Amino acid sequence: MRKMLSLLAVLVLCTAMAVGQTKTVTGQVKDSKGDPIPFATIKIKGTTSAVAADANGNFSINAPANSTFIVSAVGFEGKELRASGTGALLVALNNAETMSEVVVTALGIKRTKNTLPYAAQIVAGDDVSRNRTGNAFSALSGKVSGLQINQGNGMGSSTNIVIRGTKSVTGNNQALFVVDGVPVDNSMNTRPVTTPNNPNTNQTTGRGGYDYGNAAADINPDDIESINVLKGAAATALYGSRAANGVIMITTKKAKKGLGLTVNSGITVNSMDRKTFPEYQKQYGAGYSDPYDKDGFYYFDVNGDGVDDYVAPTSQDASYGAKFDPNIMVYQWDAFDAAGPNYHKARPWVAAQNDPSTFYETRLSNNESIMLDGANDKGGFKLGYTRNEEKGILPNSRLRKNIVNFSTTYAITPKLTASAAVNYSKIDGKGRYGTGYSGRNINQNFRQWYQTNVDIKEQKDAYFRNRKNVTWNWSDPSDELNGLYPIYTDNYYWTVYENYETDWRSRTFGYASLDYKATDWLSFLGRISVDNYAELQEERVAVGSSGESSYARFDRTFNELNYDLMANVDKNLSKDLNFKALLGTNMRRSNSNSSLASTSGGMIVPGLYSISNSRGNIAPVETYQPIAVDGYFAGATLSYQDYLSLDATFRRDRASTLPVNTNAYNYYAVSGSWLFSHHLTTVPWLSTGKLRVNYATVGNMAPWGIIKDVYDQPTPFGSAILFSVTDTKNNRDIKPELTKSREVGLEMAFFKNRLGFDVTYYQTNSTNQIINAEVDPATGYTKKWINAGEIENKGIELSLYGTPVRTKDFSWTINVNFTRNRNKVLSLNAGAKNLQLGSFQSGVSLNASVGQPYGTIQGKTYEMLDGKRLIDDKGYYVTTTTTTNIFGDVNPDWIGGVYNTFKYKSLSLGFLVDVKQGGSIWSLDQFYAQGTGVYKETAGLNDLGNPVRNSLADGGGVVFQGVTKDGKANIKRVVVDANSPQEPQVAYTYDASYVKLREANITYSLPSSVLGKIKAIKGIDVSVFGRNLWIIHKNIPYSDPEETVSAGNLIGMQSGAYPTTRSIGMNVRLKF
Repeated sequence: MRKMLSLLAVLVLCTAMAVGQTKTVTGQVKDSKGDPIPFATIKIKGTTSAVAADANGNFSINAPANSTFIVSAVGFEGKELRASGTGALLVALNNAETMSEVVVTALGIKRTKNTLPYAAQIVAGDDVSRNRTGNAFSALSGKVSGLQINQGNGMGSSTNIVIRGTKSVTGNNQALFVVDGVPVDNSMNTRPVTTPNNPNTNQTTGRGGYDYGNAAADINPDDIESINVLKGAAATALYGSRAANGVIMITTKKAKKGLGLTVNSGITVNSMDRKTFPEYQKQYGAGYSDPYDKDGFYYFDVNGDGVDDYVAPTSQDASYGAKFDPNIMVYQWDAFDAAGPNYHKARPWVAAQNDPSTFYETRLSNNESIMLDGANDKGGFKLGYTRNEEKGILPNSRLRKNIVNFSTTYAITPKLTASAAVNYSKIDGKGRYGTGYSGRNINQNFRQWYQTNVDIKEQKDAYFRNRKNVTWNWSDPSDELNGLYPIYTDNYYWTVYENYETDWRSRTFGYASLDYKATDWLSFLGRISVDNYAELQEERVAVGSSGESSYARFDRTFNELNYDLMANVDKNLSKDLNFKALLGTNMRRSNSNSSLASTSGGMIVPGLYSISNSRGNIAPVETYQPIAVDGYFAGATLSYQDYLSLDATFRRDRASTLPVNTNAYNYYAVSGSWLFSHHLTTVPWLSTGKLRVNYATVGNMAPWGIIKDVYDQPTPFGSAILFSVTDTKNNRDIKPELTKSREVGLEMAFFKNRLGFDVTYYQTNSTNQIINAEVDPATGYTKKWINAGEIENKGIELSLYGTPVRTKDFSWTINVNFTRNRNKVLSLNAGAKNLQLGSFQSGVSLNASVGQPYGTIQGKTYEMLDGKRLIDDKGYYVTTTTTTNIFGDVNPDWIGGVYNTFKYKSLSLGFLVDVKQGGSIWSLDQFYAQGTGVYKETAGLNDLGNPVRNSLADGGGVVFQGVTKDGKANIKRVVVDANSPQEPQVAYTYDASYVKLREANITYSLPSSVLGKIKAIKGIDVSVFGRNLWIIHKNIPYSDPEETVSAGNLIGMQSGAYPTTRSIGMNVRLKF
């Protein structure tokens, strides 16, 4: 690395020495009629130096000798030109049509927008990298219509990227990622899945584990030139079955002529958004509404003076205990820490000064990158290095990324060009956040099972004195010899410093290709691409923790090779008719190897994290999953005078995950577009208008390992080794899922492209769903893989853009995205009305129900009488005995985003407001916290103005709204405490709507008048940015409505939810 930095330093010096003297270039910008174009932008290529012409199109700019200028103006096609001589520079721009823009589509095919017959939306690379986030794709939220992004608040957590709704009941619904034509694996590493028939779902169903993020997060945001989101099946069919859910197509940055160097350096301050964390009641302490030994306390002699003492009930993980009173002296958890200052000392019974919000830290992260590129007429190269160090807001947490990007092209002959790219990344994680209902997730305790008398900073001091597990949750403090161990909860600092995870992933992906231009209309492309990585995940539970000590490691390697051969035709059949065609084949070979091993029965030697340190027998789980897919594809496009276009594609795949005799399947697309503005040239306010329509089918192949029946090895019976058939019946006749897509769209622009929109209506029907359905156990199986069911998605997408104001020095642009998707399960397997997708704690489940949207939340609800809640004879709500009542839907009514950009001379301000309306989220945190008395609502005033926890005699309690069995209004006042019947699950379902100031940035680019004095530097940009700055509106209390236990199909559930991380930072970019 030092050698590389030294080389780059030499190159910078050489570049500086090569820069010539600056000079003043003047000129005028006119249109094709010779009229001046006011306020056009003149920019020095490869720099940020730019000026605006005046109202008469005149300009003056200081520039190095032999500079190339980029001249642009709203409503006109841009132009590049080089100043020559000393005379004035006269620039003529042609009227622009937004439809003449070149778009990179499936398989890297370039098309002009006016001939594009399907929906595609482009996001510039700067729009996802300017906030210096380590995951470029979480930054797409609110910027693309039809695209729904869900990401939890954990450090490096998975990003759920779904285009146009959920299409597969139990399969993958994530979009395919393609980088420069190379498919990139985007596995979500939430914990290993051993086989489709035996998945480890603990993490995804909120039962604990770690979210290790998406593999696509390895892509370097600083290397992205643009992201093109291909939304419908017509746009993605050429990519085959794994593109059934849409494609996120990334084009990386390419070398520019000359030699250039770009350096970025930034820092980010991360802190907790307090509005997404609980507010605790400060009136009552430890206990479960129980008198215990005396007055709500344990009562025994602590200090040996022969007199019994009040002792906090340390084994009780709730705050429905004795009321705080500073006059009562109580021996608390620290009175039994022999190394602590309060050993055998009583303290006033008061609320803790430092609640769990003080556990979170304000952390400093940093990001640096350097990119060197150069090109001439024969070829070019690009070499970059990026280092991102993200520090989480939990203690002892960090995520480090080191990424190297290299690409090159070289024209071997005028007809033959070679290209290659290699991308290497090394991801190192430590202390990723534990998730769900688990002792590894400190929020499970902070939000559900906490004593408000416990001071977090005192817990910190207790751990760091001797690095021992000094918990507040002693099992039996009356027995100091045998009872001082954590009954449920460890010291929080012990959890993050002793029971942490570590992980790493080393990855290489890239390609090598040859492009041969046989004639001016025929070319051939041969390409080999590879995606290869190895990863290790290690999880620890130290000796002395609550529960059994353990060590687990998960080793996995993934390798994919793609071989592509394509012939491309682009020929004018006549003056008015153009013919484009594609014929090709793709061979994909991938395999995944993994091994999961963990200790059993605890560890022998404390602190030795090795599988061989196991007390019991070890039973590792190993997998080998090879997949082969051969694809053959063709496409043709006829364009008439660039305003009429007819497009057709066909692909046939043969997949090894399907039965041999039926493993081939076909899909196709037919599309058309009409640039009707071609016929309306006399309408002055209409810039462009295009109508498009398409129909397509695309498949989704079966997962690995569901065709042939296999044996597994259960736990041995004594010394006998056993093998048995699994509980799931595989299916030799399984077929691929099939999605049929219909789409119609309208694109229009007005007033020389100052205003425009793109609106699309779509409908997709996904049939032959691959479902692991329940069967009668009498068959010898409990489940069987079948094809059955249909899901429908239909909706509207709208992208709107405009430039309301533009003067010489100031401009305001606005981009609006809106999506409304309606999802419905039309059918399941024969006779079935419901398929449970996931079961969560407390009896709540996520389901696919016929006639309902995919992802309904079901559980117990209120019994009703004449539309009113029924109250029992004791004065409490009557709840249903059934758990199949639907009371939530995870799908939003609509999502949208509004991005504003203001520019004044060299200063720009941009901000994004991200909106989600509707959808449901269910909170296990609220379910438990209301029963443990942690939150402030449990200790407020009742309708009489008295403390709700007072006895009924003292005016406490509540009257639940509803009717008794005789239909009369309930008037019975009842006690509400830890022993009261809890309200049903429906009470803890919340509207998941939000309005967020998602991101904002201010950038100042040093003007050319300043840069002219610094000869070696072409541009300096200074930026201040922020992300997740303000939740303007939300409905769920104490939490972020976007937070969820995992990514994938099981969303809409919260358990041990993490607070939002607010990030504010600064970046400096230098161009040489």
